[in-house]
Amino acid sequence: MTKVQAALIRQFRLDGLGYKAIATRLGLTRDIVRNFCKANKLEGYGPVAKLNFKEQIYSGKACLHCGKEISQPFTGRPKKFCSDGCRREWWKSNPEAVNRKETAIYHLVCTRCGQEFTSYGNKNRKYCTHNCYIKARFWEGMEDGI
Repeated sequence: MTKVQAALIRQFRLDGLGYKAIATRLGLTRDIVRNFCKANKLEGYGPVAKLNFKEQIYSGKACLHCGKEISQPFTGRPKKFCSDGCRREWWKSNPEAVNRKETAIYHLVCTRCGQEFTSYGNKNRKYCTHNCYIKARFWEGMEDGI
């Protein structure tokens, strides 16, 4: 079984599909799918496995991205992800989950081109893009022949 097939089995199982339906979609045998699910704690009736997995995620026992079991530290903030790679991938695929404060969004005007732009967290920005910065910094004096 490939890594792609393993990821698809996990995803289909979390969508509530049964062993036979997953095996048919992936061209594997039902036993291969069932053994993978048992080894990764996804066994049982499809919809029940889906609810059990969601419960594990919400209780902090499983990674939000891959579903692997997480050992929580005794002190400090509880972990949501099993690794930095999972954390990055989850935030890449869920940009709507970012809590952006309205007070940190600034509406500014570019000093070079005069275009309005928004900046998050930096009220001192002068240019709308890196291209405007480069043109203002290095090309402004070149046009006059200096």
